[in-house]
Amino acid sequence: MSLPPTPAPADVRLVVTDMDGTLLDADGRVPDDLWPILAGLHDAGIVVVPASGRQHATIAADFPADRTPGHDELVIIAENGTLVTRGGNPVSTDALSPDAVTAVVHAVRDIEPVRGGAVVAGLRGAYVERADAAFVDHVRTYYAELEVVDDLTRVDDQVLKVAVHDDVDSATGTFPALAHLQDSLQVVVSSPHWVDVMNPGVNKGVALRRLQELAGIGPEQTVVFGDYLNDLEMLDAAHWSYAMADAHPDVIARARYVAPSNAEHGVVRVLEAMLGR
Repeated sequence: MSLPPTPAPADVRLVVTDMDGTLLDADGRVPDDLWPILAGLHDAGIVVVPASGRQHATIAADFPADRTPGHDELVIIAENGTLVTRGGNPVSTDALSPDAVTAVVHAVRDIEPVRGGAVVAGLRGAYVERADAAFVDHVRTYYAELEVVDDLTRVDDQVLKVAVHDDVDSATGTFPALAHLQDSLQVVVSSPHWVDVMNPGVNKGVALRRLQELAGIGPEQTVVFGDYLNDLEMLDAAHWSYAMADAHPDVIARARYVAPSNAEHGVVRVLEAMLGR
């Protein structure tokens, strides 16, 4: 597909990209052709921020110090905006109450037939009580620091969210089963197989707007890439908002522009065009 319009580098100060289905390729890896683009953006004074529902440790592992210019100041929006870090240090956190965590865990346990499992995502690590190897191995894709525990309601950590994996379809299975929690919590379909439960008013867009305010950056100076429903508010925070070509229809409708798919390295292609490469 042809590339959409791009801003001039001099007009951009911030690039924010989702990971799964957006920056990561069809094999779930950072494209090799991203690294020279990161160097060019850094030289132009443009800050690049990965923003994902993934665990902070998992995102950070995708941006090693030897390949990421300005790594010591790398900003990450993790866990769908419940955690923002700079240089590995928390800038902001938004934790669930212990009662909220207990309510979500019990609701997941009650889902019949069992078609997934809960991941309690904490500041120090993530925790599951479903212990079969297939489930644990799959969860480790998104949560590098993971521990199997006997009881998720007794986790001793600052809990940022509870992510629930659905083996079949999150929108038709897990989401309706957790919809009753929406009176006091935010229940979001974050991918075809994941639902995230967080405090109300927390999302990647809110986290991005905080960063913009702290840095004195406006939407017209911000480029955002996304593909799924948990990216909607983040796209709203940028004038230069790009949905991936195979994004959820609601995301394509909300974004100003459409980039090539992640399989075509769409984020890299658009940034290359922006840098005139």
